[in-house]
Amino acid sequence: MLDKIKEFKPSSWAIDNKMTVYLITLFISLAGIMAYNSLPKEQFPDITVPTIYINTINGGNSPTNIENTITKPIEKRLKGISGIKKFNSTSLQDVSVIVVEFHTNVKVEVAKQKVKDAVDEARADMPATLTREPMIKEIAFSEFPIMYINIAGKYDLKQLKKYAEDLEDRVEGLKEINEVKLVGALDREIQVNIDAYKLQAAQLTLTDIQRAIGQENLTISGGNIPLNGMKPTLSIKSEFKDPKEIENIIVTSASGAKLFIKDFATVVDGFKEQESYSSSKGKNVITLNVVKRSGENLIDAADKIEEIIADMKKNEFPQGLDITISGDQSDKTKSSLTDLINTIIIGFILVTVVLMFFMGVTNALFVALSVPLSMFIAFLVMPSIGFSFNMIVLFSFILALGIVVDDAIVVIENTHRIFDNGKIEIKTAAKRAVGEVFMPVLSGTITTLAPFIPLVFWQGIIGKFMYFLPVTLIISLLASLFVAYIINPVFAVDFMKSHEEESKEHGKITKKARLQLIVYGLVALFSYLTGHFAVGNFTVFLAFFLVLNRLWLYKAIEAWQFRIWPGFVKRYVKVLEWFLRKPWRPLLYVVILFVFSIVLFAVRSPKVVFFPSGDPNNVYVYVKLPEGTDPKVTNAVMRRVEAKVESVIGKDNHLVESMITNVTIGVTDPADGDQNSYPNKGKIAISFIGFEEREGESTSKYLQELQALDWGIAGADIVVNKEQSGPPTPKPISIEIIGEDFKDLNANSDGLKKFISDSKIEGVVSLKSDFVNNKPEIVFDIDRERALREGISTYQLAMEIRGAVYGVEATKFRDVDDEYPVQLRYNFDQRIDIETLRNLKITYRDMNMGGMVRSVPLASVCDIRYDYTYAGIKRKNNKRVITLSSDIKDGYNPNEVVAKVERAMKNYKKTGNVIVKFAGDKEEQQETMSFLGNAMLTAIGLMLLVLVGLFNSLGKPLIILSEIVFSIVGVLIGVSVFKMDMSIVMTGIGIIALGGIVVRNGILLVEFAEFAREGGMNLYDATVEAGRTRMTPVILTATAAILGLIPLAVGLNINFESLLSSGNPKIFFGGDNVAFFGPLSWTMIFGLLFATVLTLLLIPAMYLITERLKRKSDVILKHFELPLAVKYIPFLILILRGILAIQGKKIDYGNLDR
Repeated sequence: MLDKIKEFKPSSWAIDNKMTVYLITLFISLAGIMAYNSLPKEQFPDITVPTIYINTINGGNSPTNIENTITKPIEKRLKGISGIKKFNSTSLQDVSVIVVEFHTNVKVEVAKQKVKDAVDEARADMPATLTREPMIKEIAFSEFPIMYINIAGKYDLKQLKKYAEDLEDRVEGLKEINEVKLVGALDREIQVNIDAYKLQAAQLTLTDIQRAIGQENLTISGGNIPLNGMKPTLSIKSEFKDPKEIENIIVTSASGAKLFIKDFATVVDGFKEQESYSSSKGKNVITLNVVKRSGENLIDAADKIEEIIADMKKNEFPQGLDITISGDQSDKTKSSLTDLINTIIIGFILVTVVLMFFMGVTNALFVALSVPLSMFIAFLVMPSIGFSFNMIVLFSFILALGIVVDDAIVVIENTHRIFDNGKIEIKTAAKRAVGEVFMPVLSGTITTLAPFIPLVFWQGIIGKFMYFLPVTLIISLLASLFVAYIINPVFAVDFMKSHEEESKEHGKITKKARLQLIVYGLVALFSYLTGHFAVGNFTVFLAFFLVLNRLWLYKAIEAWQFRIWPGFVKRYVKVLEWFLRKPWRPLLYVVILFVFSIVLFAVRSPKVVFFPSGDPNNVYVYVKLPEGTDPKVTNAVMRRVEAKVESVIGKDNHLVESMITNVTIGVTDPADGDQNSYPNKGKIAISFIGFEEREGESTSKYLQELQALDWGIAGADIVVNKEQSGPPTPKPISIEIIGEDFKDLNANSDGLKKFISDSKIEGVVSLKSDFVNNKPEIVFDIDRERALREGISTYQLAMEIRGAVYGVEATKFRDVDDEYPVQLRYNFDQRIDIETLRNLKITYRDMNMGGMVRSVPLASVCDIRYDYTYAGIKRKNNKRVITLSSDIKDGYNPNEVVAKVERAMKNYKKTGNVIVKFAGDKEEQQETMSFLGNAMLTAIGLMLLVLVGLFNSLGKPLIILSEIVFSIVGVLIGVSVFKMDMSIVMTGIGIIALGGIVVRNGILLVEFAEFAREGGMNLYDATVEAGRTRMTPVILTATAAILGLIPLAVGLNINFESLLSSGNPKIFFGGDNVAFFGPLSWTMIFGLLFATVLTLLLIPAMYLITERLKRKSDVILKHFELPLAVKYIPFLILILRGILAIQGKKIDYGNLDR
C-alpha cells in the first residue's frame, strides 16, 4: 500500500561506510570531553555590556561648578554620538562621573573610542588645568569580587597588612585574577606633623619645608662619562634610608634663619588616617576583595586560591593567623552546576527508561546516545564562540534533553517499523526509514529552531544574559540532526535485532553475557583496589542491569510493547474515529476550553514577576549616614547595626556561613554599576549555607524580620535586601523627577515622597531620594580686594589652608617593598580647630613693599561661615533629575506593589516646571514584553515559511500553527489551577520554545497523512492511519521533553557522585535552580501535555475538515467554470455558496474522502 521508496544519500553513505562513522563518533566523544574540561565554569554568563565610565577630578570645586565646567561640556558632545541608549551623570565635590550606556549591538571597543573622541572634543571647553584628566574605562560585570579573604589574628594592623600584602601578591600572580583590593588595611605614610605656632614664629611656610625635603631626597642622572671604551652612567643618589633622617634637614626661612625640621615638627613613620573598615562577627579584619579576569574559569581560580592559602599557612604564616573565605561565588557556582548536571542525568535516565518500554533496551540506547553526542558537538563549538559553562548553558541542555532525542526517536522508530522484525533487510530498512522521515524531521527541527532564532537578536542587558540559551539550543538541535541522520542509522544496522533474535537471549545468562559479567567484575575489582569506588560501583550497576534485563525486565517490556501499548493505540484509534465522524466536535471543545482558560486565569489571577527568585543566599544590610560623616563614626554605628542584626539571626546560627561588615569600600549593591567609596556608608553582607545543607529551613524569614525591624538609630538610613536573581536590573520602584530648577525638583521630590508614604502602600521597603542638599560645609569667603592690597593672592591663601588641613606631599620614601608619601601638615589638634585655622598667619614675600617678608592673619582677609550644600547633582540625558527609588519587601509581588504606587502617583499634584515619570524596572519589563511578543510573531512567520515550503500549501501550515495558540490553553489552565507565579522573562521564553515543539509533532502527523494518500489511501483512512502510526513517536517526543524538564520543575536533586562513591544520594527538593527555571519548565510541561492531545485529536480533525472544504471549493469553482487559483480570494467561496443558495441549487460533491 505504502510502497513508495525514498532515500537520503548522506545517511546511505554512512550506512555503507560504518567504520568511518564509528571513528567520527569516537573523535566527537573524546574531543567533546576534553572541550568540556577546558571550558570556563561560572554561575552566570560573563556578559559585556557597552557601558562607559568617565571620571574627571578638579579639586576645589563645588558640585555646581563641576556640573557647569566639566559635566555639561562632555554631555554636549555625547549628544552627537550614535548608538547611545542613555547617559547619566553625577557632579560631586571635585568630581564629575558620567556613565554612558550604549545599545548592546555596539561593540565595547567602538563605544569606548566614540566616548574618548567626544571627551577630547569637549576638553577645550573645560578648565585649562585639571587635577586629573578625564579617565575613560568600560564597566565589566566580571570586575566584581568573586570571594572575600579575611585575615585576622593577635597582631597589629601593620603586621596584618604585611601578611595580607604577601597573600595579595601570590593571588594576583594567578592568570585567572585581574586584581585584589585590600579593605580595612592601614596605608603607610611618613608624617611630618608641624607645630603651626613654631612655624609662624620662624616665618616659615609649608612650601619652604616641602622644597627642603624634596631637594634632599634625590636620585639624579648626571649623564655618561667615556671610560675604557664604555659609557657608564653617572648617578647622584641621596635618598632617605630612614624616615628619621628628615628631622635633621635644615630649612632656611625667607628672612635667612636656619632651623632643623625637628625644631618645629615631629616625624612619624605611621599610617594614613583610616578611611575603610572591615570586620567579621564584630572583630576587625583585613579583607582581600578578589576580582576575576573576564573569561577565566571561576572554579579553577577559587581552587588555586585555596591551594595558595593552604600553602602559605603551612610554610609562611604563623600559627595564630586566622584566614577565612566568605562570599565565595565558586561554592554557589559548583552547587548550581552540580545540581543542573545531576538534573540532566535524572532526566536522561527517565527518558531512557521510557524509551526502553516503547522501543526495547537496544533501540532506547541508540536514541539515548543522541543526548551526549549532541552535547559533545556543542562543547566543541562553544570555545570558538566565547561561551563559558554556566547555569544558562546548562539549562539549555536540560531543555534540549527532551528535544534532541526527537529526531533519533523518529528515525529509530521508523527503522524498527519498516524492519518489521526482519521482514525487510536491516540496511534497506534503515535507508528507507531515514529517507521517509528526512523532510518531516528536517522541517520539524527547523520549526523547533525558529522560535529561538529571534531570541539571538535580543537587545539589552537581559538579552545579553539570555543570549546563551537560544544559541546553545540551536547548536544542540543542529547537532542532533547530524546524529540522527548519520550516526543512529549505523548503530541500527549493526545492533537492531528482530524480536525472535532478541528473545533467544531472554530468560537466561548466555555465554556472551557470562563473559560480559566477568569483564565487569574484573573492572570493578580493579577500581576498588585502586580507590576508584565510584567507577567500581557504576560497573557493578551495569552488571546488575544486564542480569535484570535478561531475567525480568524483558518480560515487562514485552508486556508493554505487545499487550498494554497496542491496547492504548486501539482505544486511541476508536476515540479518533469517533471524533472524525463529526470533525467539528474537537474544534468546538478546544474553543470552549480556550475561553474557559482565559476566564479561569482572570479569576485565579496568578502573580506576575519579572525574574523569578527563591530563598535568599545572601542578605545585605545597607546603612547610609548623613553626608560628611567621619568613617570612624560610620564604623561605630555599624557596630550597633551588627548587634541588631545578631539579635535577629542569632550569634551562632548554623545557617549563616559568614557575616562581613564593610565601611567606605564595598558598600554598594554588588550588581550596581556604582562601586565608588563612600565614608558615610556601610554594608553588612550575610551569607547563608547552601540550600541542600539547610534541611528545609527557609532563610526568607530572616530577610523579612530584618526588613520589619525597628532599628532605632538616629540619622541612619537603613535598607535590607537580598541578592538579585538574573541579570542586574534597576529597582522595581524608580520615579524620576526631571527639570532644571533645583527648587522645583527638591520640592516635588519631598512632596511626592511624603505623598506616597502617606498612602500606606504595603510592600515598599523605603522610598529614598538620591538628592542630598544638607551636606555640611565650612566656607572661607576671601575678601579679594583686601588680600590684593596686602599683596597676597587667593591661590596663596587657598594652598596654605589646604596644606594645613589636607597636607602637602613633599616627596616619596622608598624601601625594598614600595614607596610611601612624605606628608606635611599641621598637628592633628591644630588642623581640626577652626579657630587655629582662622588665626593662621600667612607668611609671604610682599612684592608691593620691595619683597619684604610679611605675615598676615588669615582672619584679616577672609570670613568663615557654616553652610550646607549639595552632595551631588545628577543628570540624565542632559536634564537634571532626582530619583526616588525603593526595593520591594520579601513576600510581596513587585508588579502589584508597583501598580499601587503608580495609581497613587496619578493623584499627586506636581508643582513647577518638572516632569514626573515612572522608570527603572518597569521600563525593562515593557521592553522585554515587547521584544518577546515580536519574537513570537517572527518565529511564527519563519515556521509558516518552512511549512509552506514543505507542503506547498497554506491550509495545512495554518492547521499546524493553530496548535501554538491552543497550546497556551494548557499553560493558562496549569498556571491558574496551581496558582504559580508567571515570570515575564522565563514564562515568555517557555511559550516561545513551546511553539516549535508542538509544531514539530503536527508536521509528523500531517506529513504522514499526505504520504499515505500518495500511496493510494483515501482521505479518511489516511487521516486515521496517520494518527495510529504517528501516535507512538508523538507520545514519545512529548514524553521525552516533559521528563527532561520534570526534575528541574519539581526541584528533584540526586547527587550521583556521592551515590556512586559512598551510597548516599543526598536527595532533596528545591533550590535556586528550580526557583529560577521552574516557571519556564512548568510552562512547557503544561503546554506540551495539552498540545499532545491537540496533535492526536484536533490536528486530524482540522486536517479532515480543511481537505473536505478544499474539495468542496474545487467542485463549486468547477460549477461556475472558474479557475482553481481564485479559491484563495478571501470570501469568494462563501459568496458563491450564497449565490447557489439563492438560486436554490444543490451540488453533488461526490465522495469527499476519495
